[in-house]
Amino acid sequence: MFKTIALASALVLSASVSAMAADAVYEVPAAPVAVDAPAFTWAGAYAGVQGGAGWLDGTFGLAGVGSATQDFDGGIVGGFVGYNWQFSNGFVAGIEGDLDYNFNEESALGTDIGTDWSGSVRGRVGYAFDRALVYGAAGWTATNGYVKNSALGIDENEVFNGWTVGAGVDFAVTDNMFLRGEYRYNDFGDKDIVPGLNVDLDQSVVKVGLGVKF
Repeated sequence: MFKTIALASALVLSASVSAMAADAVYEVPAAPVAVDAPAFTWAGAYAGVQGGAGWLDGTFGLAGVGSATQDFDGGIVGGFVGYNWQFSNGFVAGIEGDLDYNFNEESALGTDIGTDWSGSVRGRVGYAFDRALVYGAAGWTATNGYVKNSALGIDENEVFNGWTVGAGVDFAVTDNMFLRGEYRYNDFGDKDIVPGLNVDLDQSVVKVGLGVKF
């Protein structure tokens, strides 16, 4: 009798363990589905700061006398804002504006000559190699030229308008921050800054920048 009870108990225990094992296998959670991280995009608004060096050449023509040239080289510091559209084939188009201050004043015979602020509005076209954006840009540019001589009572300013063209590389170090390197050529045109003195200005610029993409 004891053997019969023991055998029945063993059968019941075995069935219970088998049922629990079956339930354990059945309740194993499914493996998580891999989700691809979203691809980086240059689309959207951005803003940043920039600085570098400019090599400004001035040609001065004095009516009835002749002409002479002078270099106005110096540092540049400023900022930029813009907006990009990125297409599925990797091409990027955008528009950008910037405003800089030039430190390029030259003095001779008590007369100070130079340019202070400059700015531009440019269209940009480029190609994105993931986090690297190679681009070319062109558009309108302007700068404020001045001549000052306190002894002669001269304090004249003229805004020169012209065109700009250049190229550069933006590289995203994070999803929202990028570094920039750029070369630009500015042709500011010519004007009579004082009666009889015509001034023609053009400039080569190298800049580096730090931007934030929103």
